[in-house]
Amino acid sequence: MKKFFVLLIVPFLLFSCVKQEEKVVEKEVAKENVRDGIFIHITEGYDDAHEVLMPLKMATMMAQDKDVLVYLDIEAVNFVVKDAKDIQFHDFESAHTYLKKIKELGGTIMACPTCLKIAGFKPENLREGIEVANKEKFFNFTKGRIITLDY
Repeated sequence: MKKFFVLLIVPFLLFSCVKQEEKVVEKEVAKENVRDGIFIHITEGYDDAHEVLMPLKMATMMAQDKDVLVYLDIEAVNFVVKDAKDIQFHDFESAHTYLKKIKELGGTIMACPTCLKIAGFKPENLREGIEVANKEKFFNFTKGRIITLDY
Protein backbone atom coordinates (compact mmCIF):
# COMPACT_ATOMS: atom_id res chain seq x y z
CA MET A 1 0.00 0.00 0.00
CA LYS A 2 2.86 2.41 0.84
CA LYS A 3 4.50 1.76 -2.54
CA PHE A 4 1.22 2.45 -4.28
CA PHE A 5 0.86 5.75 -2.37
CA VAL A 6 4.44 6.76 -3.24
CA LEU A 7 3.79 5.94 -6.90
CA LEU A 8 0.76 8.24 -6.84
CA ILE A 9 2.30 11.11 -4.88
CA VAL A 10 5.69 11.37 -6.67
CA PRO A 11 4.24 12.36 -10.08
CA PHE A 12 1.98 14.88 -8.33
CA LEU A 13 4.96 16.46 -6.52
CA LEU A 14 7.02 16.56 -9.71
CA PHE A 15 4.15 18.18 -11.61
CA SER A 16 3.69 20.69 -8.79
CA CYS A 17 7.39 21.64 -8.82
CA VAL A 18 7.33 22.13 -12.58
CA LYS A 19 4.27 24.38 -12.30
CA GLN A 20 5.94 26.47 -9.56
CA GLU A 21 9.06 26.84 -11.68
CA GLU A 22 6.92 27.99 -14.65
CA LYS A 23 5.31 30.65 -12.45
CA VAL A 24 8.71 31.93 -11.32
CA VAL A 25 9.89 32.12 -14.93
CA GLU A 26 6.68 33.95 -15.95
CA LYS A 27 7.19 36.51 -13.16
CA GLU A 28 10.82 37.05 -14.19
CA VAL A 29 9.82 37.58 -17.83
CA ALA A 30 7.08 40.01 -16.78
CA LYS A 31 9.54 41.87 -14.56
CA GLU A 32 12.01 42.19 -17.46
CA ASN A 33 9.31 43.81 -19.62
CA VAL A 34 8.51 46.45 -16.97
CA ARG A 35 10.49 49.66 -17.25
CA ASP A 36 11.42 51.56 -14.14
CA GLY A 37 10.44 55.20 -13.95
CA ILE A 38 12.24 58.35 -12.99
CA PHE A 39 10.41 61.31 -11.47
CA ILE A 40 12.36 64.55 -11.88
CA HIS A 41 11.28 67.60 -9.88
CA ILE A 42 12.52 71.02 -11.03
CA THR A 43 11.87 74.21 -9.05
CA GLU A 44 14.40 76.63 -10.56
CA GLY A 45 13.97 78.96 -13.51
CA TYR A 46 15.83 81.71 -15.27
CA ASP A 47 17.98 82.60 -12.23
CA ASP A 48 19.80 79.25 -12.29
CA ALA A 49 20.15 77.82 -15.79
CA HIS A 50 22.42 75.01 -14.61
CA GLU A 51 19.77 73.72 -12.16
CA VAL A 52 17.23 73.72 -14.99
CA LEU A 53 19.28 72.20 -17.78
CA MET A 54 21.03 69.46 -15.78
CA PRO A 55 17.77 67.70 -14.79
CA LEU A 56 16.33 68.18 -18.28
CA LYS A 57 19.45 66.58 -19.74
CA MET A 58 19.09 63.70 -17.23
CA ALA A 59 15.42 63.29 -18.19
CA THR A 60 16.32 63.17 -21.88
CA MET A 61 18.98 60.51 -21.31
CA MET A 62 16.71 58.44 -19.05
CA ALA A 63 13.72 58.64 -21.41
CA GLN A 64 15.61 56.54 -23.93
CA ASP A 65 14.89 53.40 -21.88
CA LYS A 66 12.95 54.47 -18.76
CA ASP A 67 9.55 55.98 -18.10
CA VAL A 68 10.07 59.67 -17.29
CA LEU A 69 7.91 62.26 -15.59
CA VAL A 70 9.25 65.80 -15.21
CA TYR A 71 7.38 67.92 -12.66
CA LEU A 72 7.90 71.68 -12.75
CA ASP A 73 6.85 74.03 -9.98
CA ILE A 74 7.83 77.29 -8.23
CA GLU A 75 9.98 79.27 -10.75
CA ALA A 76 10.19 76.46 -13.31
CA VAL A 77 6.67 77.06 -14.62
CA ASN A 78 7.86 80.34 -16.18
CA PHE A 79 9.88 78.71 -18.98
CA VAL A 80 7.18 76.22 -20.05
CA VAL A 81 4.53 78.70 -21.13
CA LYS A 82 3.97 79.83 -24.71
CA ASP A 83 6.35 82.57 -25.87
CA ALA A 84 8.66 81.97 -22.87
CA LYS A 85 12.28 82.88 -23.33
CA ASP A 86 14.45 79.79 -23.78
CA ILE A 87 17.23 78.91 -21.32
CA GLN A 88 20.76 78.23 -22.48
CA PHE A 89 23.95 77.50 -20.55
CA HIS A 90 27.47 76.32 -21.50
CA ASP A 91 27.60 72.90 -23.14
CA PHE A 92 23.93 72.02 -22.60
CA GLU A 93 21.24 72.07 -25.24
CA SER A 94 18.50 74.63 -24.60
CA ALA A 95 15.60 74.00 -22.22
CA HIS A 96 13.06 74.03 -25.04
CA THR A 97 15.15 71.54 -27.01
CA TYR A 98 15.26 69.15 -24.04
CA LEU A 99 11.52 69.51 -23.45
CA LYS A 100 10.83 68.62 -27.09
CA LYS A 101 13.15 65.59 -26.94
CA ILE A 102 11.61 64.32 -23.70
CA LYS A 103 8.14 64.42 -25.29
CA GLU A 104 9.40 62.74 -28.48
CA LEU A 105 10.85 59.93 -26.34
CA GLY A 106 7.49 59.42 -24.63
CA GLY A 107 8.19 61.31 -21.42
CA THR A 108 5.59 63.28 -19.50
CA ILE A 109 6.10 66.92 -18.50
CA MET A 110 3.76 68.50 -15.98
CA ALA A 111 3.47 71.95 -14.41
CA CYS A 112 1.98 72.76 -11.00
CA PRO A 113 -1.41 74.47 -11.45
CA THR A 114 -1.04 76.56 -8.28
CA CYS A 115 2.41 77.77 -9.30
CA LEU A 116 1.07 78.63 -12.76
CA LYS A 117 -1.67 80.73 -11.17
CA ILE A 118 0.76 82.49 -8.82
CA ALA A 119 2.99 83.29 -11.82
CA GLY A 120 -0.02 84.83 -13.59
CA PHE A 121 -0.65 82.01 -16.07
CA LYS A 122 -3.50 79.66 -16.87
CA PRO A 123 -3.31 76.04 -18.08
CA GLU A 124 -4.02 77.17 -21.64
CA ASN A 125 -0.81 79.25 -21.51
CA LEU A 126 1.34 76.09 -21.36
CA ARG A 127 3.51 75.16 -24.33
CA GLU A 128 2.32 72.27 -26.47
CA GLY A 129 3.04 68.94 -24.79
CA ILE A 130 3.15 70.33 -21.24
CA GLU A 131 0.33 69.10 -19.00
CA VAL A 132 -1.18 70.48 -15.82
CA ALA A 133 -0.02 68.28 -12.94
CA ASN A 134 -2.29 65.40 -11.99
CA LYS A 135 -1.49 63.61 -8.73
CA GLU A 136 -2.77 60.24 -9.97
CA LYS A 137 -0.30 60.33 -12.85
CA PHE A 138 2.55 60.75 -10.34
CA PHE A 139 1.92 57.16 -9.27
CA ASN A 140 0.79 55.69 -12.59
CA PHE A 141 3.35 56.89 -15.13
CA THR A 142 5.35 53.68 -14.71
CA LYS A 143 4.76 50.06 -13.70
CA GLY A 144 8.31 49.66 -12.39
CA ARG A 145 10.09 51.25 -9.49
CA ILE A 146 10.04 55.05 -9.19
CA ILE A 147 13.33 56.84 -8.65
CA THR A 148 13.20 60.54 -7.82
CA LEU A 149 15.67 63.33 -8.58
CA ASP A 150 14.93 66.68 -7.00
CA TYR A 151 16.46 69.90 -8.32
